[in-house]
Amino acid sequence: MQDIRDIIFKSIENQKFNALLIPERNGLLSGVKYALEEAEKIKIEIEFYKKEGNQIERDKPIAKISAFPKNMALAEERIIGTLSKFSGIATAAKKAVDFSEGKIRVVSGSWKKMPPSIKDGVRSAIVSGGAHFRITDDNMIYLDKNYIKMFGSIPKTLDAVKDFKSFTKVIQIKGKQLTVEEETRRALENGCGILMVDTGEINDVVRCLKIVDSMGMRNKVKIAFAGGIKIIEIKELAKLGIDVLCIGKEIVDAPLLDMRLDVI
Repeated sequence: MQDIRDIIFKSIENQKFNALLIPERNGLLSGVKYALEEAEKIKIEIEFYKKEGNQIERDKPIAKISAFPKNMALAEERIIGTLSKFSGIATAAKKAVDFSEGKIRVVSGSWKKMPPSIKDGVRSAIVSGGAHFRITDDNMIYLDKNYIKMFGSIPKTLDAVKDFKSFTKVIQIKGKQLTVEEETRRALENGCGILMVDTGEINDVVRCLKIVDSMGMRNKVKIAFAGGIKIIEIKELAKLGIDVLCIGKEIVDAPLLDMRLDVI
């Protein structure tokens, strides 16, 4: 089926045009690598004035595009779509990191729930914003509630990975099968390196911290907290002594950083 744009642009199809790519709000630029890949696919020339992770300002051009009419129309769809999504994520990640004031590690692990085609871009955007996409930079094994259910207990789950001595073992604390206190205690007694309190309830992470303190383990393990955490809550949560805060939807589902393509 013929593309209607071939008909519309017939009289000017051999004429080349220039356009500017302009953000419609302040934020961070992300997705440059993927935009360049798209540009190659649709045969347009694009020159970026900004680099990945750079601050961008509303109404100030970030790139120049040169293309024939149909390709210019395709650029408006594909280039803007690529940059707007990833730049929105990077901007939200930067906001979360700014709120943390360097007191807590900001992580967004929800990239795992994104469609495979954009996972790499989402991870890159998180990093461009100054956040992390993993709880720790060390080798780790994440043991969630389903691992624990299948093995039957936290001790048995940790026993199954005891030979992975160079890996940090992360146990998800939910307080479902046992109390938060008991799950914490069993994890600590069996070689857990990071406790991920994944309930979204502040009282649960406080209860977890109390057990860690009472067992004299505060300097030997890290405490992570997740579950619908909002960016605006970061400053207060940092005061509790949490080491890692996982912000999911507010980063990966951040609003697009809208852009426009203006032919000049």
